[in-house]
Amino acid sequence: MTPIELIILNFEEIRRRSLILWGGISPEMYFWKPDMEAKHTLELVRHVLESDHIYHKIVENRGNIGDYESPWTDRPYTDLKDELEFAESYRLQFFEAIRSFSPEDLSTVVIDRSELGQRRFLGDYLQRIAYHEAVHTGQMLSYLRTFGLERPDIWD
Repeated sequence: MTPIELIILNFEEIRRRSLILWGGISPEMYFWKPDMEAKHTLELVRHVLESDHIYHKIVENRGNIGDYESPWTDRPYTDLKDELEFAESYRLQFFEAIRSFSPEDLSTVVIDRSELGQRRFLGDYLQRIAYHEAVHTGQMLSYLRTFGLERPDIWD
């Protein structure tokens, strides 16, 4: 496997586990949140899905997000199926962008987000993107535990 294929595999594996977990969210829990400052459950799912698009733009622009306008702006929250269907094309576009890089690009292309104190090589940055979803998977496990729902086994 090439380094690019391994990076894609890592993204896919994390998403596979997220999908198992999200499948355990009952519709009555979609708008639940553990406190007033937290994202509700469906909002947290959307945040993860939308991040593919945001990070794609960051990588494409080598760090500068510019005047980013989200395709999710003003979209009502309905259900998990709708969220997944809407996000699918953006994820595929992100993966195509990743596949366009060479193995050398992973250690030479710089993603510079000086406004956040971040300056990373592409390979490092892509791994941090994957970690973002993994962290929110843990957060969602906590939501399900707090809500009293059985947590799907994502540790296969």
